[in-house]
Amino acid sequence: MTVHRPAAGGGRWIDVAPERLARWLAEFDARHGVTRSVYTPELARFEAADGAVAECHPPFPPLPEAGEHPGVVPDPLLAHACRERVVGVLLVRLGGHAAGVFEGDRLVAARVGSRLVHGRHSAGGWSQQRFARRRAGQARVAARAAADDAARLLVPALPGLEAVVLGGDRRAVEPVRADPRLAGVFALAVDRFVATREPRRAVLEQAAAQFLAVRVRLIIAW
Repeated sequence: MTVHRPAAGGGRWIDVAPERLARWLAEFDARHGVTRSVYTPELARFEAADGAVAECHPPFPPLPEAGEHPGVVPDPLLAHACRERVVGVLLVRLGGHAAGVFEGDRLVAARVGSRLVHGRHSAGGWSQQRFARRRAGQARVAARAAADDAARLLVPALPGLEAVVLGGDRRAVEPVRADPRLAGVFALAVDRFVATREPRRAVLEQAAAQFLAVRVRLIIAW
């Protein structure tokens, strides 16, 4: 699925699946006429004669080469984006978590769990303070459970992992990051963060579509 979002500074973001990228770039070239391809370690930029630009941000940089080429030269980007990798994934939200190992877009191992964490209390005074302490305790138990499952699944897999993708809710991830058992896991974490609803196995399986997509900033000159 292609997702469109406004981009800061102009244009819009489009998520393009690796298997669709060659066709998408060919269609962009046919519509606009690419005159130059510019590669940096972080992105590939395709500039067209009519002022249109497709700035492609692949997952798991750096790209294998940097430099400029006349016309459309997609092969280095395609080779990088389509290469199958072994990737760890850790999704954490308050009260729920999912850890997985992917080979390409296939989930080959997973651990999923949940813990009760009550919502916020609207009353004031002593009752609210007691509720807040109980809620904080529940959140610590949930974070510990997420760290335990990540340690059981991802730590033994570390020698074969190229990267780790984090997701869920950033605030919920931070207490898990503090667990010393997971130092090697978080050392492999990439910048791309997968925002998800409640982490379940089905949500974990769908995460590959987000972390494997090439994010294209598309700028059209009118």
